[in-house]
Amino acid sequence: MNETLLVIDGFNLLSRCYFATSYGRDEAALTRNSKGQFTNALRVTIQKMHALIHQYEPSHIFVAWDVKREDTKRKDTYALYKQTRAELPEPLIQQYETLKQFFDTVGIYQMSLSSYEADDLIGALASKWSKEKQSPGYIYSNDRDLLQLLDQHISQIIAKKQVGDLVYGFKHFQEEYNIHPRQWVDVKALLGDKSDNIPGVPGVGEKAALPLIQQYGSIHEIYAQIEQLDPAFNRYKKKLVEGKELGMLSRELAEIIIDIQEISMLTWEKLTFMYDYERWNKEIQSLELNIRIRS
Repeated sequence: MNETLLVIDGFNLLSRCYFATSYGRDEAALTRNSKGQFTNALRVTIQKMHALIHQYEPSHIFVAWDVKREDTKRKDTYALYKQTRAELPEPLIQQYETLKQFFDTVGIYQMSLSSYEADDLIGALASKWSKEKQSPGYIYSNDRDLLQLLDQHISQIIAKKQVGDLVYGFKHFQEEYNIHPRQWVDVKALLGDKSDNIPGVPGVGEKAALPLIQQYGSIHEIYAQIEQLDPAFNRYKKKLVEGKELGMLSRELAEIIIDIQEISMLTWEKLTFMYDYERWNKEIQSLELNIRIRS
């Protein structure tokens, strides 16, 4: 039997569905069912899950959820990590709870784990799959941090406006950036990340970060050769020296953790997926989503 893994970045999918269906509308205008449950994001999320399952025909599915940012290792390492992000709206939180119940009922395995972010769970599972199964694995997320996980077996499904989903694989990454996906974290260490409030090396922007990693391979190697830095990067030398501590911190924050005991102990049997259309439609009807899933 051909085996395929589909990994879903839970909040990435649900949040995009929520904000796409709530844009320009206040909370009172969002759709609810007769039980008072918000449903604007649920309907679109479940439809998207159905579409992904039909397109990729996964034998195994895994949904990764984030924990509160205060409960993560990165927040312990850097108090300002993700500090600039706003709190999630209450209707989104409510639909998160409802969606988790739906996934449990229809047999989709999901996980959140204290101290770890969804990216870490995704990274640990993708690494385990690639090593043990060596079969196609797809990560559904628009989070470009996950590009560091790409290999010969793991690809990322990235939603693109107007053109639909793009399956972005190992070869695509190498052709676009001319580095190995594992080196993406070193580029991020130099650039930083405004959305996660990762500082990076001040003054080292996109014009320098990728070329530096292409030439030196890693941020560690840049600093090992800082006194003999290529003259082409002379204008950045002082900035690199002054920003070394922030660069090393940023690399630690940007690197996805792939060694997680709870993931290594997971059996593939737990993630096995079989589509039960009757169960899906029963739960969809109970939520009053006005859609029907067909084979």
